[in-house]
Order: sequence, then C-alpha cells, then structure tokens
Amino acid sequence: MTTLKDQALLLRSLHIPGKPLVLPNAWDAASARLAEDAGAAAVATTSAGVSWTLGYGDGDRLDRATALAAVARISATVRVPVTADIESGYGATPEDVADTVRGVLDAGAVGVNLEDSLRTGPEPLRPVAEQAARIAAARAAADAAGVPLFLNARIDTHRLPAGDPAGRIKETLARAAAYRAAGADGVFVLGAFDRATVSALVDGVEAPLNLLAGPGSLPVSVLAELGVARVSAGSSIAEAAYGLAARAARELLTDGTYTALEDRLDYGAFNALMLERTPA
Repeated sequence: MTTLKDQALLLRSLHIPGKPLVLPNAWDAASARLAEDAGAAAVATTSAGVSWTLGYGDGDRLDRATALAAVARISATVRVPVTADIESGYGATPEDVADTVRGVLDAGAVGVNLEDSLRTGPEPLRPVAEQAARIAAARAAADAAGVPLFLNARIDTHRLPAGDPAGRIKETLARAAAYRAAGADGVFVLGAFDRATVSALVDGVEAPLNLLAGPGSLPVSVLAELGVARVSAGSSIAEAAYGLAARAARELLTDGTYTALEDRLDYGAFNALMLERTPA
C-alpha cells in the first residue's frame, strides 16, 4: 500500500523546471477522477471550485471541517497524489494553520497551497513576517507527522494597487525569499505574465515556480521553455463547467433546445469511470 510519505515524495519529484507538473484543478470527486483519467500525474483542488460546489463564495468563506471533508472525498477517489488549496489556512493564528495541515494529512492529501491574501482590513496582503510564521507552523506540523508535505506558498502581489511593474516583481521576489526561508517548497504567483516577467520570476525565485494557466496566459509549452516547474488551471475549468451549466439552462428555458449539451460526456462511460472507485 502506498503511504502518505510515498505520495508526498512522488509529488515533490514531479516539480521539474522545464518539464512542469500540469494541474487541471478539481473541485469534487468527479472532476478529480476525470483529471486523473485524462493523465494528470497529481490532482490539485481549487478553493473557488470547492466553495462554489458547496454553496459558498470563494475567499476564506469555507470553514476548515467543510473544506477538509471535500479534500478527503477527492483523495479517496484518486490514486495520484493530491495537493489541497487551503486558502490562507482556515484560522487566525499559526497554530490554526498547523491544525489545518494536520487535517490535510488526515484527509489523505500531501501538498498544500497557502496564500498571503488578507480578506479583511485595509491591506491586501499579510505582512511578510506574519505570513512566514504561518508557513513555518505548517512546515513544522508536516515534519512532526513524518510527511514531506509539498508546501506551495502563494504570493498574491497581483492584488496590490496598480503601480510600477518592476516594483511588483521586487515585492514578489522578496516575499518568495522570506517564505522559502520559513519552509516553503515552492512558490505560486498568480497573474497572466509575458515572457520577460516569467523569466524574471524563474531567475529570481530559488524554488520551483508555479504559475496560473488559462485564457490570456502563455501556453504550457512556452512556460516549460522558460523554466516553470508547475502550471495550474486554478478555477478556470470549474468556471468553464459552470459556464456550460448556465448556457444549457438558459437555452433550455428560453429556446427549448439542447445544442449546449451536444458535447456532454457519455452517461455510460462516465458512470463506468466513477464505478471503478466506488466502494463495494
């Protein structure tokens, strides 16, 4: 039987600059199973997609227990490593973040994304020292459990007020260095960047670099060429799925037709895929 430690080591090994781990982020057991069946070497959750499918808005609106229950369902459905988007850690203190990481491991996941956004107050981002303490607590909790959890530090400098692009990159790199020193294994930067910015981030971040992919982003092949080690779809696949749901519902109710549904999955094939992992 594969252990959590084995899964964590496998997840770590997949972060290769120039040959990135590509993650079509999932939000429930079915989307995770589809990602795995499509060839994903690991499954990452998207907090936005998880929140929406459970009836919440994104942005630290979920409670820890609800979020971890979703992670557990996904982990039980796939055989590849799972990394969980835990937003800003589901708690006010570093010890709260440590509790969340222990819960992630109990849920069967071996990686986390931990972001530095603040959803309340006048500032968009946590102070560096405060976020570093939260990362250190997460690292210590995983280490104490004997699992080499891949801790991906998400840097949300894209949420800073518009200004000098060079200054924003400088802030990103300063945060990356501090978070790496606190125990982060990788760095995740949101934004649709041009080649020059991606190159500056790859050169300046002394850790595997994770970038967001989707409409407006550079293709995976270009990100690989530039040295990116991980590429995430984020919430974009969930957005596309719910976009289809909205179009199909609107078409059915207004025109009484079904063209939006023509590319749907075949019921029998999809059900058979899910039955492969259904408990006896």
